[in-house]
Amino acid sequence: MSIDYAAPGPLTTLTDAPALASVAADPVAVCAPVHGLIVQPTDPGAPPDRLDEKQLRPASAIVARLLDLDPAPLSSVRPPAARVVGTCRHYAVLSCALLRYRGIPARARCGFATYFQPGRGLDHWITEYHDGSRWVRIDTEAMGLTVLSHPDDLRPGEFLTGGEAWAAHRRGELDASTFGVFGTENWGPAEISGNAVRDLAALNKVEMLPWDEWGRMTDAYDGKTGPDYDALIDRVAEACASEDVAGLYRHDDLRVPGALIG
Repeated sequence: MSIDYAAPGPLTTLTDAPALASVAADPVAVCAPVHGLIVQPTDPGAPPDRLDEKQLRPASAIVARLLDLDPAPLSSVRPPAARVVGTCRHYAVLSCALLRYRGIPARARCGFATYFQPGRGLDHWITEYHDGSRWVRIDTEAMGLTVLSHPDDLRPGEFLTGGEAWAAHRRGELDASTFGVFGTENWGPAEISGNAVRDLAALNKVEMLPWDEWGRMTDAYDGKTGPDYDALIDRVAEACASEDVAGLYRHDDLRVPGALIG
């Protein structure tokens, strides 16, 4: 691996604190409690007056907010009102940060889950960790649900990264109109290309919010890009598949602006 995924990035750096002492050493055990630390805005018991927490980018800010609400160790499951209001990205990034805190190679991945609704790929984030021989895909949010019997080791095709979905779309192997954001009108190739760019950033240890846009992403969502941009996303998909992501990430249309990370 040319990128050290065991070391934290700008959004996954955690400062030593007593609440982190109980974080496990086993990768699955690291991730398991996280489903009790984040709550989706639509979940029962989610506090409606704290929706701004969805905007928290750094894992350190998520942890700080958790400890403000309840100073208990992070291995302790909180009631919904004492959890951070977030999205699948918050589950994935907090899990990634905790894995890296324990020195375990990990990365958040942006793409689409095929297990929430039959025949559809829903915008989603998961976490990967390296077990010494392969990257294991784990859906920390789904560990608290009943949609899968094996959320700690996703099977091929159950989750497609943005690049994987884009490549399949370009090969004519999937219907892009069935890939998008649940509960919205946002479906189609632009949703796939957007997640491919976000996944490239995440592989460079810059894990942005699901609605962050930079480069030509907004133009793509507005239908203002053409074959040249499609060809660039082809390169993104190829780079992410080969894990040779650092060089392409320097491209002006792909690199996250520093002001957006801070």
